[in-house]
Amino acid sequence: MHCEATQLMTAARSGDEEAFEALFLKIRGVAIQSARSLVGSHADALDMTQEAFIKAYRARDSYDPDQPFLPWFHRILRNTCFSFLRKRGRARSTSLHTVDSDGESHTLQLEDESAPSPSDRFVAEERREHFEVALERLSSTDREILVLRHYQELSYREISEALEIPQGTVMSRLFHARKRLRVHLAPRIEDLLSQPSDRGRSPR
Repeated sequence: MHCEATQLMTAARSGDEEAFEALFLKIRGVAIQSARSLVGSHADALDMTQEAFIKAYRARDSYDPDQPFLPWFHRILRNTCFSFLRKRGRARSTSLHTVDSDGESHTLQLEDESAPSPSDRFVAEERREHFEVALERLSSTDREILVLRHYQELSYREISEALEIPQGTVMSRLFHARKRLRVHLAPRIEDLLSQPSDRGRSPR
């Protein structure tokens, strides 16, 4: 996705409007995911994403085709979200969801659930619920860097460019964000793992 997005933006910079439309459709989902990690509301994330794409299109002549597109675009999206939050006066908490290419929100899957047993489904659902609660307790800074690394799969260098911070700071923030997430996750996950395997089955 990274290379294709860069190629499409390069074409759009040269005047290919269809390329920009294709770029919009390709990365709209992950853009909404990033915006939601910052502003909280799915509806607000949709608005911020649309505004960021408009800004990116207007600034297309300033885009350097020798640089990857996604970090460049994330800076625009991030600044758009922060401007919105400043007007609101505060950051808003949110749970983290995946977003498909159409912008529809879905709960993160924490494990492979192909043909699960009833007890597996029960435990998986509790894990997902606890995962969302844990993410809600993180700061927007923690959520953002986890989204960029683990769900958009940006490299440390690309995150560094997107957030305009040194790579060493990226690594430090990721380390502490993961640590704080584990603190919130660990007690409940351990409790779930210690539960009898037949929990959630209908009594005979």
